[in-house]
Amino acid sequence: MMLSNRMYVIKESPTLAVTSKASRMKKDGLDVIVLAAGEPDFDTPDHIKQAAIAAINNGKTKYTPSGGTIELKQAIVNKFKKENNLEYTTNEVLVSAGGKHSIYNLLQALISEGDEVIIPAPYWVSYPDMVLLANGTPICVACTREDNYKITPQKLKTVLNKNTKAIFLNSPSNPTGMVYTKNELRALADELIKFPKVHIITDDIYEHILFTDDLFVNIANVAPEILERIIIINGVSKAYAMTGWRIGYAACKNVQLIKAMDTIQSQSTSNPCSIAQEAAVAALNGGTECIIPMKKAFKERHDHVVQRLNKIKGIQCLPAQGAFYCFFDCSEAIDNAYKRGNIKEKTDLALANYLLDEFLVACVPGSAFGLNQHMRISYATSLKELDIALDRITKALDPQS
Repeated sequence: MMLSNRMYVIKESPTLAVTSKASRMKKDGLDVIVLAAGEPDFDTPDHIKQAAIAAINNGKTKYTPSGGTIELKQAIVNKFKKENNLEYTTNEVLVSAGGKHSIYNLLQALISEGDEVIIPAPYWVSYPDMVLLANGTPICVACTREDNYKITPQKLKTVLNKNTKAIFLNSPSNPTGMVYTKNELRALADELIKFPKVHIITDDIYEHILFTDDLFVNIANVAPEILERIIIINGVSKAYAMTGWRIGYAACKNVQLIKAMDTIQSQSTSNPCSIAQEAAVAALNGGTECIIPMKKAFKERHDHVVQRLNKIKGIQCLPAQGAFYCFFDCSEAIDNAYKRGNIKEKTDLALANYLLDEFLVACVPGSAFGLNQHMRISYATSLKELDIALDRITKALDPQS
């Protein structure tokens, strides 16, 4: 069968591939611990579930406007004003089937052949492929451990040019959990101001899973003079443990761009699930109190996992400021495993396969996120299960321990 050309320039999501392999192994009766998937292990708060049940009972099961109900758009507008001190109107907001869908619509509406999109690496695995699907060119910029895995103004300068159409910023970051400070964002904005055709896509999906005492800020907060070309991507998946409900949203002062995204959506998926939209209204209008216990648990796990990882021979893990991932340098561990004959190639993929096949721990190799010789694990699971997994990783990488 001859598939379309676009199928030969993209790949399956590596995180989904690892999770799928681990799931097959579990079905075969193997005691696999999966530290790959990016979703909270908590249940959706009860008041949100009750809103969905009420929506079903009240017959809210029909089509809605393709870009979302006015009630949900208003809840999003209120959220931006209350939590982010940003003013939007309902016609500057589009609701989609998850934050991923919001980004897809945006790139389809914004990017043409020849356009370049700057993607700081490590990045969320889907960014480059979604740029390719829009016929754009992903420009991936390696941001090392020495950079705290964040793009610097100096590195940004080297890739900005007349073909640059957009840049991704993700804070707190998947996969690193790193957070851009006000000063860092302002310094990046000072470079982006020089290129008035560049759009800034700020992916704020982990906004509420923040471990610092500072309030969350994005580039829209520190550079209001370029607000017209900033697109905020967010959703309810991570903060409210609603990954399966599939509600994300985009906000932009450029109404023409939002309308274009709505047109793309109207000819592909049409409206997001009506029941999930009602649940999202309850989530956003209900405040953030229900997030506090989840965030506390994530912080406790983070501190424990980082401490344990840094005791394993060959691993260097920086502490993060948010999200629920540890992203660690395992280059020395790869060398050691290669010398022992545990792996046949000096790659993080080989090490990840070794950990899964021999020690039944599923991690995602850093190369999937654009930075080799690293590994990402999710600590969105219990401390007990994390300790079992870390015991296995320790045994695999430091047999003499």
